[in-house]
Amino acid sequence: MTMEFPDDLKYLDSHEYVRLDGEIATIGISAFAVDQLGDIVFLELPDVNDALEKGETFGNVESVKAVEELKAPVSGTVVERNDAIVEAPEELADDPYGEGWLLKVRIGDESDLDDALSADEYRALVEGE
Repeated sequence: MTMEFPDDLKYLDSHEYVRLDGEIATIGISAFAVDQLGDIVFLELPDVNDALEKGETFGNVESVKAVEELKAPVSGTVVERNDAIVEAPEELADDPYGEGWLLKVRIGDESDLDDALSADEYRALVEGE
């Protein structure tokens, strides 16, 4: 399977990604993470209006192999949650960078992403594993 690492995203070494559009950050998990997890069976996400704190756990993704904590790449307030993916988490594998997004967050400070990885840096990280 060829891994995609879209250049317009920022990545964490814990495999979350962020697509920034003004002050709204769309957060999801990378195709690499989805592939490593295998069959995803459950997703736990915060509610709209919940606050995220950069670096803190904001939910879980559960597969037949493991339960992984989701780490917030930015601090901010949840403005939208992808309920369709919560109801059908197995669909994350189909389109992790499109329909498989998890949250949209209004961020407080864009500098939260200063230490995030570029697509090339993230690719080097996961291909080196």
